Amino acid sequence: MSVNFIGMIQSQKQSEIHPPVGPVIDRDYVRAFAQAHEQAGFDRILVPHHSTGPSATLTISYAAAVTERIHFMLAHRPGFTSPTLAARQIATLDQFSGGRLGVHFISGGSDDEQQRDGDYLDHDQRYARTDEYLGILRRIWTEPQPFDHAGEFYRFQRGFSEVKPVQQPHVPIYFGGASEAAIAVAGKHADVYALWGESLDQVRELTTRVRAEAAKHGREVNFSVSFRPVLADTEAKAWQRADDILERTRALRVQAGYSRGGPQQSEGARRLLAAAGQGDRVDQRLWTAIARETGGRSNSTGLVGTPEQVADALLTYYDLGVTTFLIRGFDPLEDAVDYGRELIPRVREQVAQRDAEQRRRAA
Repeated sequence: MSVNFIGMIQSQKQSEIHPPVGPVIDRDYVRAFAQAHEQAGFDRILVPHHSTGPSATLTISYAAAVTERIHFMLAHRPGFTSPTLAARQIATLDQFSGGRLGVHFISGGSDDEQQRDGDYLDHDQRYARTDEYLGILRRIWTEPQPFDHAGEFYRFQRGFSEVKPVQQPHVPIYFGGASEAAIAVAGKHADVYALWGESLDQVRELTTRVRAEAAKHGREVNFSVSFRPVLADTEAKAWQRADDILERTRALRVQAGYSRGGPQQSEGARRLLAAAGQGDRVDQRLWTAIARETGGRSNSTGLVGTPEQVADALLTYYDLGVTTFLIRGFDPLEDAVDYGRELIPRVREQVAQRDAEQRRRAA
């Protein structure tokens, strides 16, 4: 199996240890950030979606124009755009980017976040809407003739798109969510199911459930796990760096007027906090302190150690069937460069060696 690496860019420098500075959209930073990922050997870049932030679609349009090879992953929330229009927009962006687009569909794990954009459906209703939405998108991308649709959330006549994605049959569909409602949608639609950085036991349990659900539809699903690697040339220095990141995170949250984060609504956040309940260090390298501090917000668990140690830790997840890793740092641009120099090549080399050994054994 091949291994893929996804990074993440934002429109200005910020993280748990860096308060936002400068304009909300810093074109020079976005350009440098995207190009750094391409030069570092990442396969794809995620551009996240927030209810108060810049358009992820337009950010990708700009980033694709200043890069040549790297692919992108658009974070997209169903419900705010008609699926017929969204299908045409996504297909158009795939065309202009030269077939470099994937889409991560986010049904929404926070009522407050959704309601900022006027969405008052409850959790399970949002996933039911996503199911219908994705079914429509896939038909718009692939149907050769207009068609009618009358469902629970959408109704239209003669829906059709003249523009189809470069990638056939459609752009890759990434999807996450650990609730029962989410897993039902994942099994039916996801090409890649994305988890936050959980313990090995948690990942084994959740991927087993998703595989079983996909099998009901005669499908197979690939898996992605997200981590925040903290690297140094010795293990002791790496853990010291992690301690420094935690203290800086706490200081910045106090400065911003935040208390320790309470649990988010999402099942994914609850799972991260369950891992954090086992201690700050789980499975030797999994660092959960930031997840505990922020209430399981976003992908906030790290892997701490030397590049060799973190590469070995990633390979333990690879052995569980995880073939994609979303990695981003607390020093966003600088860490992306370090990952390309120290981490990504090691993992690729070891995966290639393992695959070669398996082929030899099979022969």
